[in-house]
Amino acid sequence: MSIRRARTAGSRRRRLTLAGVLAASLTLLVAPLSATAATAADTGADAPAGEPTTLEVGELAPGTAFMGAGELAHGDATPDDAPQFTPYAPTDGVQGIDVSHWQGSINWTSVRNSGIQFAWMKATEGTSYRDPSFNTNYPAAHAAGVIRGTYHFALPNSSSGATQANFFASNGGAWSADNLTLPGVLDIESNPYGAQCYGLSTTQMRTWIQDFYNTYKARTGRDVVIYTSPSWWNTCTGSWSGMASQSPLWVAHWTTANSPTLPGGFSVHTVWQYTDSGSVSGVSGNVDRDQFNGSRDRLLALANNTP
Repeated sequence: MSIRRARTAGSRRRRLTLAGVLAASLTLLVAPLSATAATAADTGADAPAGEPTTLEVGELAPGTAFMGAGELAHGDATPDDAPQFTPYAPTDGVQGIDVSHWQGSINWTSVRNSGIQFAWMKATEGTSYRDPSFNTNYPAAHAAGVIRGTYHFALPNSSSGATQANFFASNGGAWSADNLTLPGVLDIESNPYGAQCYGLSTTQMRTWIQDFYNTYKARTGRDVVIYTSPSWWNTCTGSWSGMASQSPLWVAHWTTANSPTLPGGFSVHTVWQYTDSGSVSGVSGNVDRDQFNGSRDRLLALANNTP
């Protein structure tokens, strides 16, 4: 079954609920953002708890994409024969989550006590959107002992890679050697707002990604982590091998298999997002679950930029 799942009466109700949330999210795009800005989950009783589990292309309001939204809308991260709701697969090892304003208020102490060791959170999208929960989540995760990092949702059709890398680095994407901060992530996936590859050719997309990488590296001294799915990478970059020696790979592949399928050009992954419909103590509703490919010592080495 494709990830663009058949709608049940319950899922239709969720979509109607989502429409109200998107209207509220549009307000966020034009209002000044601060640490106390309202989140989508704070806008009232009709707000969804966690990320949507069904999504169509163009359904989200600009700026409100979350990690995996494009894969959900285009069906790129789940095999066609996957169950309707992908159950947990590799819940052993070093576990993590990724979050955005869709998760609302998070109890990071409960998250850490539940065994979650790391988390990446949305900081920015495109060239103007800052996630309204970032200023709360980023220090709170650190205080709870969660190894934290940030991600940028790329919109390659809106500006250059350098422009977006600078925006990201200036609005939460910077790195600090404090033993608890991971390098930033370039979330480069299917366009949840329109055409899968953002209207770019494979050559243009490769240039855009390299441009982002070079600028982020110059700003922070770190190699940006690349989050993507095999389907998107193979289609929109032509299975490009050019980033394999530069960026750690975070692969989105929602399956019950023991290991993920990798994008063409990569031989190893650093992080695996193995489900888009997980749950964790301290987080309301659906949350993406992730597994680090290695020991906690290796995760700390990634955070500290040590061999």
